[in-house]
Amino acid sequence: MKIAIVDSGIHPGHPHVTGIAGGIGIVTDDYLDRLGHGTAIAAVIREKAPGAELYAVKVFDRKLSANIDAVVRALDWCVEHRMDVVNLSLGTSNPAHRPRFESVLASNSVIVSAAHLLPGNLEGAVGVAPDEACPRDVYRYLNGIFYASPYPRPIPGVPVERNLQGVSFAVANMTGFVARALATSPSDELRARLISGAIATP
Repeated sequence: MKIAIVDSGIHPGHPHVTGIAGGIGIVTDDYLDRLGHGTAIAAVIREKAPGAELYAVKVFDRKLSANIDAVVRALDWCVEHRMDVVNLSLGTSNPAHRPRFESVLASNSVIVSAAHLLPGNLEGAVGVAPDEACPRDVYRYLNGIFYASPYPRPIPGVPVERNLQGVSFAVANMTGFVARALATSPSDELRARLISGAIATP
């Protein structure tokens, strides 16, 4: 299972990550994480898919923003290197970017992204929204959207409200569930398997 994390890079030596399989710096010459965001995302995915090969695809460096060309180049790299799952904890509301994402969605890679932005709101993507009431070990599904916890792995001694949180971590939590489902289901049955695995919405 090959999972690409399109983010700020990854610090492979972090104890919650325990190494990665490789990666690329789209905006820099390396894929080392200098912000911490991509490493936290990788830790969430590693927790749920411990046997997966994680790849850092770095589109952020010193701040959490990237232009569309960098994101598309990152996704092209994921397709070229046959990533099974792409964690894209970002998105755009610009409709002009839609065709660039649709070409990537036509590949065999499964893109997990924020539900209310491109590409997460496109057919074929796994669109995710945060649900603070959802436990981290389950997810919900309603009206075409998957809902997952917006919290990363807990840090001992740190209250949950003071830890990193948000839609990025809902996407990462769902990426872990996608990896688990894909490991036991053909890709054309993935969505049905994910929906059947969701817990009931209160």
